[in-house]
Amino acid sequence: MTGKLIVVSNRIPGKTSSGGLVVALQDAISSNGGIWIGAHADPGEPDDTLEELGTEPYRRLAFHLSAEELENYYLGFANSVLWPLCHRRGDLVQLRAEYERDYLAVNRRVARMVAQVAEPDDLIWIHDYHFLPLAEELRKLHLSNRMGFFLHIPFPSLADLSVLPDPDAFAHWLAQYNLLGLQTSADVARCLEMFRSDQRAEFMPNGSVKFDQNVVAVRSFPIGIDVDKLIHEAETEGPSPFGREEPEEFIIGVDRLDYSKGIPNRFRAFGEYLDSRPPDRRPCLVQIAPPSRERVKAYRDITFELEEIAGRLNGEHAALDWTPIRYIHRSVERSRLARLYRRARACLVTSLADGMNLVAKEYIAAQDPEDPGVLILSRFAGAAEDMQDALLVNPYDTGEIARAIAQALDMPLAERQRRYRGCMAAVRDTDVSQWSKSFLAALRRCTPTLVVRNGARGSATPDAGPDQRAHSGDIYAE
Repeated sequence: MTGKLIVVSNRIPGKTSSGGLVVALQDAISSNGGIWIGAHADPGEPDDTLEELGTEPYRRLAFHLSAEELENYYLGFANSVLWPLCHRRGDLVQLRAEYERDYLAVNRRVARMVAQVAEPDDLIWIHDYHFLPLAEELRKLHLSNRMGFFLHIPFPSLADLSVLPDPDAFAHWLAQYNLLGLQTSADVARCLEMFRSDQRAEFMPNGSVKFDQNVVAVRSFPIGIDVDKLIHEAETEGPSPFGREEPEEFIIGVDRLDYSKGIPNRFRAFGEYLDSRPPDRRPCLVQIAPPSRERVKAYRDITFELEEIAGRLNGEHAALDWTPIRYIHRSVERSRLARLYRRARACLVTSLADGMNLVAKEYIAAQDPEDPGVLILSRFAGAAEDMQDALLVNPYDTGEIARAIAQALDMPLAERQRRYRGCMAAVRDTDVSQWSKSFLAALRRCTPTLVVRNGARGSATPDAGPDQRAHSGDIYAE
């Protein structure tokens, strides 16, 4: 197979981007003259034109969203319907006819643009909830390419799917892909539950799903980080990230400000710990929470809630030379963040629902193996499936989190080292390069969908058989 790789995601990387997804796909997309297609940072007139943003080390092509599409497709259906739906917050779903209309319209338009640059042998890898219907629209344009989809967030439960305006469409959208990649085996189980409940679906002997005339494989590919790069950044000498204000000991939390991260309960749990802490212990919780989607009401609400909790707890517990919570509502440079991870006695990850949570993996990778800190990890984060040596907690139980904080700060060195080694093995096993290689290898083994001009289509069963199921990151779901 000599075709190029075409990646489609909502955000397109900049010329110097170094985020996890970019790192994961950099080599794969560069080696065969690949193309990355995504939304332009600036609104513009919507048409079928792709703007060339650069050609090195791969082509970056951008489409414009109008202000109305940004409101309805992105902030609306993607982030006010699909995001809360997948994060078990059906109560926050906002349904409006114009949201669904523009979400489908943008996917149709993007499909036309992808079709302009796709050749028959190209692999097409589509990312995340912004483009669930994209394969269906590409099949309507008679593209038979191997198409893979990766969902970076949790897969919704069957009950939550009933909140959608057209619940049956969700399974149909996903069935147009040759390969569905999900973060965890629990996500795979929820996806297969959806297909089992649908009379249009039939399970094949090798674990794939036949849906109408299409065949799709469903597998877990736990995403990871660039381990060696993170270690290098953490070990690089530099001034203290705190300057002259470094606390005696601190716990770190790093999250994009989102209601799915459980930060209010994290603050409350830390408050409970402060109520019962030994008099000679004065830890600090350093919470870094850059803002996001500030035009969505649910995000404005959590901003106000956190400011209130942090202010109250600091007022109750602070001393002239000690501030218990340092709440930083902006981004921190990555190199400084790596050094913060390394200095922190513990890391708090209290997600109420999370596809993976790479902060957990970054924290472990940054630790000094001789004197590591302790990861306190929500059982509802995807990372918990492999990182069983963390202190696993129920993020809804503030008392349990408070006790885990006390346990982490008092943990003997030998136990900290043992837990670190177990977590670090999981971090190594899911290195980001392994994630992309495993997904693309599985996609290449799929048989392209057969598309004929009268609209009928189908695909043969994917080639990979049961012998592939035990391979990390490349698992057929049963």
